[in-house]
Parts: sequence; C-alpha cells; structure tokens
Amino acid sequence: MENPVLVEVTRGNRVESRHRGMVVAVDGDGKVVFALGDIDAAVFPRSACKAMQALPLVESGAADAYGFGAKELALACASHNGEPEHVALAARMLAAAGRDVSALECGAHWSSDQAVLIDQARTLERPTALHNNCSGKHAGFVCAACHTGTDPKGYVGYDHPIQAEIRGAMESLTGAALAHDNCGTDGCSIPTYAVPLKALAHGFARMATGTGLAPGRARASKRLIDACMAEPFFVAGSRRSCTKLMQIAPGRIFAKIGAEGVFCAALPDKGIAIALKCADGASRAADAMVAATLARFFDDTPEIKASLMAHANHAMRNWNGIHVGDVRVTGALAA
Repeated sequence: MENPVLVEVTRGNRVESRHRGMVVAVDGDGKVVFALGDIDAAVFPRSACKAMQALPLVESGAADAYGFGAKELALACASHNGEPEHVALAARMLAAAGRDVSALECGAHWSSDQAVLIDQARTLERPTALHNNCSGKHAGFVCAACHTGTDPKGYVGYDHPIQAEIRGAMESLTGAALAHDNCGTDGCSIPTYAVPLKALAHGFARMATGTGLAPGRARASKRLIDACMAEPFFVAGSRRSCTKLMQIAPGRIFAKIGAEGVFCAALPDKGIAIALKCADGASRAADAMVAATLARFFDDTPEIKASLMAHANHAMRNWNGIHVGDVRVTGALAA
C-alpha cells in the first residue's frame, strides 16, 4: 500500500515538498475510528513511547518511595530541551536514589533548541548527560533499579532487568511480540522495537482508558498520562510541539513526539489514542499531521479545533520575517 500525501509545503504559488504518511486512531478496545495509509506497518516508536517505558518507575513503587510528583513523572516521559529546569530536576531525581550524573548511560549532547543551545554555549564548557533530552527517562530507569535492589549499571542493555520490565510492559499494552528480531538501538542507547502502528495506538488507548489492564497498571498508566498533561513543559520545553499541543487543551490532550516523524497522542476523556508516522521522517510534517488528526475529535469544542488546525496549517517566514510559503495538511487530513 502506498501511503497518501498528508502534508504539503508551499513556496510562492507552488508546492515545493510533499510528505506521505500513515495515521491511525483507535479506542481502548482496539477499534479503528480513523485511519490513513498502511496502519499495519511496523515502525520504531522511538521517544514517542516514553510513557510506556516509564511504567516500571511507578509500578515498582520507586516513584512513591522517592516522593516524585507530576513534574518528575513528566520528565521521566520527556524528550526535553535541556533547559535549566529540566537539568536540575533530572539531577534531583538521581539524588533521591543516592546517585548522580555518573549513573546515566544516555550520553551527552547540546540542546536541539537554538535559544537553549546559545545559552548553553555561553555558560557551559560542554554538556553532560543531564542535558541529554532523555536524561529524565534514564533517571527514572536508575531510580527504578535502585529501589528494587537491582544494580543499575548497564541498564541500557537488552538483557538488563529494567529493559526486560519495559519490554514486558510494552508487549502487554500493544499485543506485539518484542524480541531481538525487531529490536534496534535508540539514540540514547536503549533498545527500541518496531511495532505495528495500529498496535502502538492501541497501547496508548489502553493506557488512557485502562481498558483490559490490571488495576495496578491502569493506575500507573493514568498517573503518567495525567502527569504529562499537568506539566507539559517538563515533557518537552519552550517552543516545542508537545508542550504547545497539550497547552491548547489542558488536561484533555496527551502528546509525545518521537524521532523520524513519529507522534503518539491520546484523548483520555474521549477514550481515543493516535499513532502516526511521516514516511520520510520529517518532524515538521508529523507535527502538522498530529494536530490535524487531534482536531477531528474536537467538533464539540470549536475554539480547540481551530487552535489545533492553526498549529497544523501555518505560515513559513524567512529570516527577514517575509511570508515565503506554508505548511498545510491535505484534504485527507483536513478536519
């Protein structure tokens, strides 16, 4: 199946670029309520599935033992900018378990946000692992290991108990078998698994609704989703799509981007979750795709729908502020 063109980018009066993709929205029972493209294709969710990967932090009792609230849980699900607030909170999470930055195995990198990067370049000799966009997630791994008496060393490895717990949680949520044959290595060095797009959406729908989950997992899932919606800045940061989308409808939208054009989202009060991938990996197209897909489910709230469509369809300006073109979703996605 050829995936349809879902986003166009114009320059002047011409279409300069086209982005194909696949999108699926499902309910807690796995019923498809909207779909475009090859929704059975396996995709690496990358960072879009961090809320699933954070389940052992809550289910083990570590989050409660260390006194973690919504900010810490949101950071455990985050791909953050490395802003000072993110860095400081990741350090406090590690300190709660008696650890420091040396326990992190995610590597270090400069911020991907230009404003934050400039500030870092002015104030830092070099970034540490705390500045890594995944430091909150990794701090959560370390905390879960320490609380359960597991040596956190090597926690990024496929065979480490923490990764085995994550693999089991993701299998139970998505119904997909996860093993070496569909495993790759993510940017932060942990395993990432190729999962059918529909199964990924169903996993988030189950997290958002609790459908089919044991009571403890349902509570942990709700707690993580609620934490992200309550503290969107700690899920991403300033000027980020995840933050903006969740701020459009506070407490009603959960959204999490992944690398290579993946996005997952959930509408807990509607019992629906979304998974999508821009086929060429472009995040600008994935941003537009998720906003337009979310907008389909807000016919009852015109102001939210309009804000989401404004996020999906927006002008591009050059360095002089001149309007040079537009990013816009095609008729297949237009809500």
